[in-house]
Amino acid sequence: MEIEKLKCLIIGSGPAGYTAAIYAGRANLSPVVYAGLQPGGQLTTTTDVENFPGYPQGINGTELMEDLRKQAERFGADIRYGVVTAADLSRAPYRITVDGEKMLETETLIIATGATAKYLGLEDEKKYAGMGVSACATCDGFFYRKKVVAVVGGGDTACEEAIYLSGLARKVYLIVRKPYLRASKVMQERVQNNEKIEVLFEHNAVGLFGENGVEGVHLVKRLGEPDEERYDLAIDGFFLAIGHKPNSEVFKPYLDTDETGYILTEPGTPRTKIPGVFAAGDVADPHYRQAITAAASGCQAAIEAERYLLR
Repeated sequence: MEIEKLKCLIIGSGPAGYTAAIYAGRANLSPVVYAGLQPGGQLTTTTDVENFPGYPQGINGTELMEDLRKQAERFGADIRYGVVTAADLSRAPYRITVDGEKMLETETLIIATGATAKYLGLEDEKKYAGMGVSACATCDGFFYRKKVVAVVGGGDTACEEAIYLSGLARKVYLIVRKPYLRASKVMQERVQNNEKIEVLFEHNAVGLFGENGVEGVHLVKRLGEPDEERYDLAIDGFFLAIGHKPNSEVFKPYLDTDETGYILTEPGTPRTKIPGVFAAGDVADPHYRQAITAAASGCQAAIEAERYLLR
């Protein structure tokens, strides 16, 4: 099998991957970017992005990623379609397999594979994607000012999202499967003391309905085995807050991750425990998960890669 030799390989094509490609291209590192399963990353599943600096009127998520891709290409990034299926980071140069067959050898590696939001698995979540269904309150909450929304989940993230949305929406329902909240004591108290939030314990969302977007949710309330009550609740927005899964599986044998799978880096840097291997964006960020923070870490990763090669 012929092995292609590279200076800088970037895996992932969200804000982190493309920003890394822009910086690496300008530094003459001839970066190669593999776009992965979702070219453009999670932003391509949202409609309007209003919190990315430089777009006072907002911009469509897909358009924003298209702009970033063109900018990366302008500086010589080679953007390809394919998925990394295996990695050998045991020694430099690092070996990466794409689509099970193509072998690459790279001096520096920037992992920007992102994280995938967990969904309940309802058909309606796909049907209403970008039309009332969201997995990011910070991204989309603004569109639900003075409206009624529901958040699904019972952990810290769900409570945080519910509190954030309560500052915008008229009413927030927190749909919790269990008879209690898993969140920390402080978060539980904040939710319970917030008059705009109503917690629906022992409830499952089983579907959504609406003509041109979400107008309500089908709920099942457990009343003790085997009894249950089914009813519909009118809402304008449906937010998932049941966690994210970082796309780090293929690198786990070599890199340290937390219990969820987020790649651990040196604090304040994208450096992993392997020299020349960097992690940028949501694959290494369980806290912020924003396009702008991902882009910033992509910039850092490319600068680190350039410095590593100079050394």
